[in-house]
Amino acid sequence: MAGTSRKHPMLRRSRAMWGSRRVWQPRLVFWAGAVSIGVISVLFAVLADKAQALFHMMIGDGGGRRFYLPLAITPLGFVLCAWLAHAFFPGSQGSGIPQAIAARHLREDDDRNHLLSLRLAAGKIALTVVGLFCGASIGREGPTVQVGASLMLQAARWGGMAQARGLILAGSAAGIAAAFNTPLAGIVFAIEEMGRTYEARTNGLVLTAVILAGLASLGLLGNYTYFGVSKETIAFAADWPLVLGCGIIGGGFGALFSLLALKITRRIRRWHTQQPLRRALLVAAVCGLGVAVIGIASGGLTFGTGYAQARGAVEGAPLPWFFFAEKFLAGLLSMVSGIPGGIFAPSLAVGAGIGSSLGLLFGASAGAAALLGMAGYFAGVVQAPMTAFVIILEMTGNHDNVIALMLASMLGYGTARMISHEPLYHALSRVFIAEAIRRRRAETVPEPGQG
Repeated sequence: MAGTSRKHPMLRRSRAMWGSRRVWQPRLVFWAGAVSIGVISVLFAVLADKAQALFHMMIGDGGGRRFYLPLAITPLGFVLCAWLAHAFFPGSQGSGIPQAIAARHLREDDDRNHLLSLRLAAGKIALTVVGLFCGASIGREGPTVQVGASLMLQAARWGGMAQARGLILAGSAAGIAAAFNTPLAGIVFAIEEMGRTYEARTNGLVLTAVILAGLASLGLLGNYTYFGVSKETIAFAADWPLVLGCGIIGGGFGALFSLLALKITRRIRRWHTQQPLRRALLVAAVCGLGVAVIGIASGGLTFGTGYAQARGAVEGAPLPWFFFAEKFLAGLLSMVSGIPGGIFAPSLAVGAGIGSSLGLLFGASAGAAALLGMAGYFAGVVQAPMTAFVIILEMTGNHDNVIALMLASMLGYGTARMISHEPLYHALSRVFIAEAIRRRRAETVPEPGQG
């Protein structure tokens, strides 16, 4: 054996290299980061569910006086979240996915720190949970992406790894995979939405992060499908008009949401320039009041993520025909309010509502219509058709409707592209990139009298 080592010095060097701390430390830190994403995602999900349950317990299910508590609680909660985000956690506002996309385009570590850090991750989780406790129409899935990217970027710093862009991508994919228990959707999301310029060399990072985060999630919660198991089968001969309707109408509403969100957000930003904090809190209060009024008018259906309503529709219980419009408005107000919170789960609820209404119109199965509506609307909002149909397939455990969901997603995407040419997350990410550039320029411009 010693003779073999003497004859093959490369083999000896290879053994020494693999036994060195410099080689193993980055890997161990990376693996620990991926596992922590899975654990924290599960904890986040539990806290979010408890916050929603407490809100509904507080307001009650009937029409008594307590049912009108949201008129006070929701606006105050929005103001509190907006103030904390502005004062202590700047960069935590909104979904979190635009921040992760922006961080991949920034080259300086200091610029990334303003968007991805352990402090921001903690603030994102806390403020999203507070928002759900106040009845906001937000989700935890987008915030989990920012949390996952923050954890992985911090792991890169501790482990001395240089692949910041690839690690942000891996953390984002792991966040989606752990949030929904959808590993394939996490990978597709990384390729299609997070990395429009996806690099093949990041395959190993993304796959490893998704596997380890998924294993951690499975270890804590077991194997489950997000919306239960759907046994609905879409018959093309009978359901062809429904597929077309859900794809085109769902995509049209998705594009409308994206277009309105971008236009309103830009106007609010321009209006904020004079008195940023005061006006931010005023916007949050008005949006919170609007969400409360819509929630009371809907009988409480539009408060929170909309998970229960979407799951009920997937399982065959039709939603009120006007639910999708109410949830659409509640989600839009929650998004433009400036509080931390995502749009994934509310978008799926809106899509399920659109599908349910079209199912009633076409006389089709409510469950099948809800699936198609989710695919069309979600693809229209994020303009990521592959992510839309893969995530819905994995969340329902039904692989009999692949072609129908593909078609609804593509129709939704195509319709959205004709109405809104800017993908929502990427358009919002440019705001964070512009802020980083302005901040960098301000730091490099000398003060008067210094030259």
